[in-house]
Amino acid sequence: MRNCRVGLVGAGGVAQRHARVLAGFDDVELVGVTDVAPEAASALAAQHGGRACADVAELLATELDAVYVCVPPFAHGPAEEAVIEAGVPMFVEKPVAVDLSTAERIADLVARRGLRTAVGHHWRYLSVLDQARDLLADRQVRMVSGAWLDKVPPVAWWSRRDRSGGPVVEQAAHVLDLIRVLAGEVTEVTAYGNGTPPPVDGADIDSVTTAALRFADGAVGTLSAACVLGWKHRAGLEILADGLALAITEDGLSIRDADGERHLPADPEAARVAVDRAFVDAVRGIGDDVRVPYAEALATQRLALAVADSARTGTTVRLAAATTPAALTTGVTVDA
Repeated sequence: MRNCRVGLVGAGGVAQRHARVLAGFDDVELVGVTDVAPEAASALAAQHGGRACADVAELLATELDAVYVCVPPFAHGPAEEAVIEAGVPMFVEKPVAVDLSTAERIADLVARRGLRTAVGHHWRYLSVLDQARDLLADRQVRMVSGAWLDKVPPVAWWSRRDRSGGPVVEQAAHVLDLIRVLAGEVTEVTAYGNGTPPPVDGADIDSVTTAALRFADGAVGTLSAACVLGWKHRAGLEILADGLALAITEDGLSIRDADGERHLPADPEAARVAVDRAFVDAVRGIGDDVRVPYAEALATQRLALAVADSARTGTTVRLAAATTPAALTTGVTVDA
């Protein structure tokens, strides 16, 4: 079987990370890279033996087996449409868009084409996630507390709401995704932002946001997001169930129950490799472990945008409970 021929749309930090991982697979060939900054595409392509392409059309003309779309939130849409039209399996970095309409349009095109997809929610591949799910399997989740407390990343678009969606959409989506996995679907969100942007030129996002969450099965929870620090302080979630307390981050799972306290370590880098390995194996037809296809990522996108919209409008946002995690029928209503 020939190597999996991969192209990259985007040459920024996330694309560079995927390129490094893919270059470590002996069954993958990085064929080409395109970026709005041609010099960035040339540098990344040269590093891994591919070619720089002027645009997505030229990239798709290189007979690819898969495409990675690694662009900022505001740039999603056109590249995915071109890849879908070409019928090439597609990996999309999260968040899948800065808005809901773009994500829903792409999800509909993917479904109509029956295209194989994956989205970069690599926390789903943490080694401790199965242990957490097993511990919760016969217990009722009562309360969830999620947080992403961090700094402003060093990219100009991040502090603009119309470019990144804000910290909840761009960063805390990882936490919201795991909340859905471990605690179920959220049906109601009431969120507040402080109305003060971080001290960055042109910033218009809230520097801190907090939200109250109500779940379909009766659990309640909170989410906190902040970008006022000079370091990544904490990112993860705590879950309380009957007789059980869990705390999960990229680095591991802490457990306290009737047997006492214990900690299981996790390797975030291994999860980043695993999400790429699973997609490549699926494309090559030798595996079936894609845990977040585009439709599933859309459900997390809806939740993240519900939190952001509630904070922006000062109203409660209700989400219709999905019948399955990947259902595309989840609606959103806003209380006046």
